[in-house]
Amino acid sequence: MKSYIAKPSEVERQWFVIDVAEKPLGRAASQVATILRGKHKPTYTPHVDCGDYVIIVNAEKVALTGKKLDQKMLRHHSQFPGGLKEMTYRKALEKKPEFIFQEAVRRMLPDGKLGRQMLKKLKVYSGAEHNNDAQNPEVLELRY
Repeated sequence: MKSYIAKPSEVERQWFVIDVAEKPLGRAASQVATILRGKHKPTYTPHVDCGDYVIIVNAEKVALTGKKLDQKMLRHHSQFPGGLKEMTYRKALEKKPEFIFQEAVRRMLPDGKLGRQMLKKLKVYSGAEHNNDAQNPEVLELRY
């Protein structure tokens, strides 16, 4: 019996639209990362990007449980002394809600060239409207 290895030219991609309003951030992000990697397909191959495209709508209404809105921080450093920048998730949701969801998914994907390629297939919109109607995305409900 031979193992099946997907070739990049043979991969068939679908488009999914997911509404994350009132869904927990981490649970939604992990399921989206699985779809972007292609692990939901029987033809999954670890070293080939065989995932599907995902459109996220209502990213501004994503839920964070407990006191995470006020206690959890988004941090980055400018690499200069004293260059640590911090922002609570509440402020980040007001300023850039798309970034929060995209960052949560990015951290669940592999590092390197393959992970960056997978992240390009994620389209995040803060409102209920998106401009990818031409791709005929099918609505996908997240499981818990």
